[in-house]
Amino acid sequence: MTRNTTGSTAGTATGSTAVVVIGGGYAGVMAANRLTRREDVAVTLINPRSSFVDRIRLHQFVGGSHDGVVEYGKVLAAGVGLVVDTVAEIDAAGRSVALASGDTVAYDYLVYAVGSGSAEARVPGAAEFAHPLGGWEEAQRLRAAVAAAPASAALTVVGGGATGIETAAELAEVGRKVTLVCGDVLAPSLHESGRRAVAKRLARLGVTVVEGAGARVAEVTRDAVRLADGREVASAVTVWTAGFTVPDLAARSGLSTDSLGRLLTDETLTSVDDERVVAAGDAAAPSDLPYRMSCQAAVQLGPQAAETVLSRIAGERPAEVEVGFVSQCISLGRSGGVLQLADRDDTVKKYYVGGRAGALIKEIICKAVPWQLGYEARKPGARKWWAKDAKRAVLVERGDVRAIAEQAA
Repeated sequence: MTRNTTGSTAGTATGSTAVVVIGGGYAGVMAANRLTRREDVAVTLINPRSSFVDRIRLHQFVGGSHDGVVEYGKVLAAGVGLVVDTVAEIDAAGRSVALASGDTVAYDYLVYAVGSGSAEARVPGAAEFAHPLGGWEEAQRLRAAVAAAPASAALTVVGGGATGIETAAELAEVGRKVTLVCGDVLAPSLHESGRRAVAKRLARLGVTVVEGAGARVAEVTRDAVRLADGREVASAVTVWTAGFTVPDLAARSGLSTDSLGRLLTDETLTSVDDERVVAAGDAAAPSDLPYRMSCQAAVQLGPQAAETVLSRIAGERPAEVEVGFVSQCISLGRSGGVLQLADRDDTVKKYYVGGRAGALIKEIICKAVPWQLGYEARKPGARKWWAKDAKRAVLVERGDVRAIAEQAA
């Protein structure tokens, strides 16, 4: 187990409240930083890696235009103890977590921010021959595979969502021959106007887009992708971006989860099983109505999860979560992008910003995220309001799981 010598370890300060944050992504770092607002709280962040993975940059890392990681010293408050290890199990009754290294870390409160990763590929051959892109180690393997493939080799990206589109565009812009297999529809989360803009830019980059009823992948082999309608797409390197899931840590630890494994909480992000366990980010399912997995939601959920913990320490009633969306932003190489505007409830509008302006806005957003983390580290609690989705309260009251699931799809 490696500890960051610049931070304190949970429970080391006499009379302090020990808070452990599991997961050092966008939500976890925001939560850990916000928790330092109280000097009598000892915060420990447990993460498998010693560097912060800027996940919204992973497609750039694969294409060679960004490092994909940031030093924790730039985004994490100095008072947070960093433990580089993996949590194997949560003992909620004993208020401790068991680490893969064999060590145990005790807590008074726990923030569950384990994030998400690539969903298991159930298509024959995908596990053996396709490269997922949901995490840092996967991105490293994919980058090596792309580098090893001849410059003229055919590359195939499976998945027509944001990750697939961004990866296909990034690779095509550096001269690679890329096919994007979308399944039914390209960019299904965008408005039709935004989808047209994405398709136009991909065509300009030379990306072959395969979509429609027969474009679902039936099998992946070492050198091809076979589709449901019998077509075969040559592929020296196949990238798999079709779906994301969350770690099963909560379920394995006996905590209540939704069908995907996200921790079930109330509207204050508190576990339905234990008021000392609070969730944030992709692995949280407040009222069984989870927000869309995204950096946009994570940077709002993280500090609010911390505020729930701080309220409980102070003996106050925690506030209900408020998360509002603004847009969906997809990069299309370094010189193109689409900013799809949306309502607070994440319903897309017909308006978008495309072209170089879209690329500029996307880059500004990407640069702003680490800055925002660092600002929270320097001035915890500076942000005191959150965008609010007024429609969510109605859905929560009705318990309309189907409606929110369709909205987040």
